[in-house]
Amino acid sequence: MENLNHLATEMKDQVISWRRYLHENPELSFHEEKTAQFVYDTLSSFGNLEITRPTKTSVMARLIGKRPGKTLAIRADMDALPIQEENTFLFASKNPGVMHACGHDGHTAMLLGTAKVLSELQSSIKGEVRFFFQHAEELYPGGGEEMVRAGVMDGVDFVIGTHLWAPLEKGKVGVVYGPMMAAPDTFWIKVKGKGGHAALPHQTVDSIVIAAQVVTNLQHIVSRNTDPLDNLVISVTQFIGGTTHNVIPGSVELCGTVRSFDQKLRESIPGKMERVIKGVTEAHEAVYDFKYEFGYRPVINDEEATKVIEETVREVFGGEALDLMRPNMGGEDFSAYQQKAPGAFFYVGAGNEEKGIIYPHHHAKFTIDEEALENGVKVFLNATFKFLG
Repeated sequence: MENLNHLATEMKDQVISWRRYLHENPELSFHEEKTAQFVYDTLSSFGNLEITRPTKTSVMARLIGKRPGKTLAIRADMDALPIQEENTFLFASKNPGVMHACGHDGHTAMLLGTAKVLSELQSSIKGEVRFFFQHAEELYPGGGEEMVRAGVMDGVDFVIGTHLWAPLEKGKVGVVYGPMMAAPDTFWIKVKGKGGHAALPHQTVDSIVIAAQVVTNLQHIVSRNTDPLDNLVISVTQFIGGTTHNVIPGSVELCGTVRSFDQKLRESIPGKMERVIKGVTEAHEAVYDFKYEFGYRPVINDEEATKVIEETVREVFGGEALDLMRPNMGGEDFSAYQQKAPGAFFYVGAGNEEKGIIYPHHHAKFTIDEEALENGVKVFLNATFKFLG
């Protein structure tokens, strides 16, 4: 373990350098051509790896040990977000309107560092390690599902992945047993009334007022139609309608997200929502369109795999570094891999108030404490040998 930690420390500056290059050159989901090529070329320089391109913008590397054994897969995502960066780093995004605002640049850099160290330890590897550099985590249907369909999980015994987590201070590692991140579904609603002059509302069917009632009544599904012990979020995040101050628009468009863990509850939500929408619009002589799209599955960690991560954290950093966290309602397509093999997803703390690293994920000033990258590599390296025995 000490040797592995020393090797991770030796890789620290290189991992930070890779992260900064990726941060400076972000690419959106399903458009990670240059990112994937950079990863491919970097992996090719290591030696001992079998490198392939499962999809157009993803990369997989296989490290086959000298002795037979189990197969562990480690996943990192590579895509950025459509956000104009407001940071003033020397390595700030050079691509207008595109930014690594969620830490995927760090995930990719950490896995490159892990692959570099392990490739040099091939003679000590019992079994196989697969490194997944995944595209399009941020955009449904997601790159994870595409990579699984391409066969990357065939023969895999365990799969692990991590997320740099700004709400968690640097030095901590967050571990969650069982349900960890929710299924993120999306809905679209169009309320169609009858437009007219704002001074003569009685001559209209006011889509604004009706849509507002739809928003309010949808909240009753959570507060009054769902067991309080179940986890459910229904959030309307877009309300689009109208052109000027004195015209009641003929229609209003709504969009939002539903988050849940339980599959039976999840499947019941579209019907409950449509019953509310239909009732409100019919009561006011309006009509509606409703579209509901199921997104990623929830991330549910396997107990055995999670135990290995917990033990690794305790051994590498000490018990004070371990944070046994509650689940949250974010979404992650790491769940695609967990359908094929037992898996564990965990958080590496990357926040630091003293350095001003306080902004949330998906914020234009988001960043990470780069000291956290070394911690992620240490967990990956030590956990690899635990999983493979």
